[in-house]
Amino acid sequence: MGTITRSFANNITTSGLLLPASLTNNSIANVTAYNASVSTGGMVLLSTQTASNSASISFTSSINSTYKEYQFWFYDIHARTDKAYFSYNFSTDSGSNYNVTKTSTLFGAYQFENNTAQDLTFRADQCLAQSTGFQTLSRESGSDADQSDNGFIKLFNPSSTTYVKHYIARISSSQADDAVLDNFSSGYGNTTSAINAVQFKMTTGNMDGTILMYGIV
Repeated sequence: MGTITRSFANNITTSGLLLPASLTNNSIANVTAYNASVSTGGMVLLSTQTASNSASISFTSSINSTYKEYQFWFYDIHARTDKAYFSYNFSTDSGSNYNVTKTSTLFGAYQFENNTAQDLTFRADQCLAQSTGFQTLSRESGSDADQSDNGFIKLFNPSSTTYVKHYIARISSSQADDAVLDNFSSGYGNTTSAINAVQFKMTTGNMDGTILMYGIV
């Protein structure tokens, strides 16, 4: 048994665990490749869609069992109608209907530009309880030329046919009354059918902006 092999063997416990002394700069430097079956993590861009005075953005492909998590990132979502709410819904029939039953919770902090008011509030009016309606992300988004909403939603294991479909979201929104809103929401689609499409839209009027869909390795 060589010196390197003997040193390595002496730092393995009887249960097969590596002791800290077995990991040095030299030992790590000698690793030349990883097993192909080991996931190194990362985000895979699957789709980019841009709205330009559009009624909605829909993702109707690439949401399948390939990934256990899908993320949608929103960039400069601009409401064409003042005080519209940015919202989303899921589909189990490839986008023919966006009406998955959902239960959710949402709270948000806000601060006015003129510093006249600020608060952290549970938003019961934006929560759903076994509803097929669209879930809101923002509240009273502003339609001024420089106002927009930015954030993300994470959808977990949408292709499961055993479990409900959990999601979490966060969005920073420029409100119509010149305030910033930081909304946090989560919930689940109460269905054991696979979710295979997602649609985003304003509750009233059209929108501009870009949404990117990622698969998480």
